[in-house]
Amino acid sequence: MSYTRQEEDGKDVIMFMEPSEATTPDRSSSSSSGSQDQSAAFNPETGEINWDCPCLGGMAKPPCGEAFKEAFSCFVYSSAEPKGVDCVDKFKAMQDCFRANPEVYADQLDDDDEDDEEEGEDKKQEPETKNV
Repeated sequence: MSYTRQEEDGKDVIMFMEPSEATTPDRSSSSSSGSQDQSAAFNPETGEINWDCPCLGGMAKPPCGEAFKEAFSCFVYSSAEPKGVDCVDKFKAMQDCFRANPEVYADQLDDDDEDDEEEGEDKKQEPETKNV
């Protein structure tokens, strides 16, 4: 059961739902032709990855599609703790491919650069403390 509540100021909406509702893809809009649900990249029921899922943003396509597929598959099927720690090398290979093809992956590279800049700014703003 789920319900929503709007705060008095009119801008905040709070939704309460059962955990299963939050984690299960909505199948009400899927066609009855038996096609795979397009709302999620991974189907835990079948254990299959939907490489055509719009949520992947075309990352599974060339030129770095194979590197992406290896890294994403590794993460999805990882049983290591923390999840995906055994996939670091595959993700580094994927990033290297992105950097080798900036004309295709400029958006992803910009996101990485922004994250790096934010980390650098955080370090600059941290005051140095001395033990007295």
